[in-house]
Amino acid sequence: MPTSVLRRRPVLAGRNYSLLTAAAVVTGLGSNGALIAAAFAVLGAGGDSGDVGLVAAARTLPLVLFLLIGGAVADRLPRHRVMVAANVLNCVSQAAFAALVLAGEAQLWQMMLFSALGGTGQAFFNPAAEGMLLSSVDGEQAGRAFAVFRMAMHGATLGGAALGGAMVAAIGPGWVLAADAAAFAVAAALRAFLDVKHIPARAPGGGMLSDLREGWREFTGRPWLWGIVVQFSIANAVVGAADAVYGPLVARDHLGGAAPWGVALAFFGGGTVVGALLMTRWQPRRLLFVGTVCVFPLALPSAALAVPVPVALLCTVMFVTGVSVEVFGVSWMTALHQEIPEEKFSRVTAYDWFGSVALVPAAMALAGPAESAFGRTEALWGCAALVVVVTAAVLCVPDVRNLRRRTLHVTGTAAVAADARDPAGTREPAPQD
Repeated sequence: MPTSVLRRRPVLAGRNYSLLTAAAVVTGLGSNGALIAAAFAVLGAGGDSGDVGLVAAARTLPLVLFLLIGGAVADRLPRHRVMVAANVLNCVSQAAFAALVLAGEAQLWQMMLFSALGGTGQAFFNPAAEGMLLSSVDGEQAGRAFAVFRMAMHGATLGGAALGGAMVAAIGPGWVLAADAAAFAVAAALRAFLDVKHIPARAPGGGMLSDLREGWREFTGRPWLWGIVVQFSIANAVVGAADAVYGPLVARDHLGGAAPWGVALAFFGGGTVVGALLMTRWQPRRLLFVGTVCVFPLALPSAALAVPVPVALLCTVMFVTGVSVEVFGVSWMTALHQEIPEEKFSRVTAYDWFGSVALVPAAMALAGPAESAFGRTEALWGCAALVVVVTAAVLCVPDVRNLRRRTLHVTGTAAVAADARDPAGTREPAPQD
């Protein structure tokens, strides 16, 4: 086949990309339903809200503890094998959780144990999966590919939550957990067929600590990278506290209960789908500057809850926030794909994931004391103000303002792929900014 024809092949038709997207949708449908099922399983076993929190924390803690190790492992071993192993662990842990619930014998410590195993699998899976996705696309269509992937993921999140809630009511949480285990098994089978021949062989390293240090140097050597990760460490923490702690309380006291709050969250999810759809068409040149500016609306939901505004206006705010944050999400993935060497994708994304979740447990724990000390309204305005401050601060980083989208991506992966397509060396030179 002529080289020119191969160059025009749509990136979205790539086999790895299609497998990754299909598997992500399958697990997204299962996992989002399982989150609801796990909470109702705890309550059905005689637990209270505190026990629900313990089971959720049991999943989060190993996720934070093992993320960096997971990133180093994913850059040392074939990423698809790490992903499959993690999916198998999630499948087994969810199946055991489901069996206990269906038997009516689940105890709190057992549910915490299986949740912790699930979080451990996720810690190894996330860096490998993001590294694999980043290496599965190449060229000018990468941003559109990431947007379509994220749109599929957000659609699965919405569908999974809605389907899971209905299934819990109809057949009980145990069967929903069993369906999640089956989803992980299907996803593992799909990911086992990923083709990694295009990924260059890893050079022998100096051990796990050496790999972590190398990833740290890559991370700290790029001000735009660590600056935005620090920004989202704080933003995710305060927004998580506002949504998980203050949002339900405001809904109970002022908006009419849980149902309006659920609708508002659904509008946010719908906004992310629309934002991803927008990014399949729009490719801003100054991708990090545009993306970071679009983080400012993340302060709006906390401000709307502080007022509080009527439900219709809150839903509008949540929708707009979902759209704007998704512009950042696609721009961020495109920047990582463009700037980070392929062999370091997973380690760098592990530091990104770690920064994104590290402060969330502390923020959740401090939300109650902050409300007691300052008042709920003041705490919510504080959350909104912190988002604005850290976002404005990161715009002071020159690389965030000036990093530009390349018209043709030439990372190590792209160069190898291009050489494979054009062995005679007749490839035209890549345009430079």
